Amino acid sequence: MSATVIQLKSVLTCPNCGYQKEETMPTNACQYFYECENCHEHLKPKTGDCCVYCSYGTVKCPPIQQGNCCC
Repeated sequence: MSATVIQLKSVLTCPNCGYQKEETMPTNACQYFYECENCHEHLKPKTGDCCVYCSYGTVKCPPIQQGNCCC
């Protein structure tokens, strides 16, 4: 049985200005808020998503990658 490799880096894309930044995701909590470094828009998850990485990132958060509920 092979272990799932959890990715800890995700590129967040601001829906307001399109700015992208690679961030390291927390492994022990959801990140519900994120401020865009470029336009200072405050991002929060879309309806049905648990965190900003699941909504705006290139990689889902670690708990979702593991098949668990994030929050």
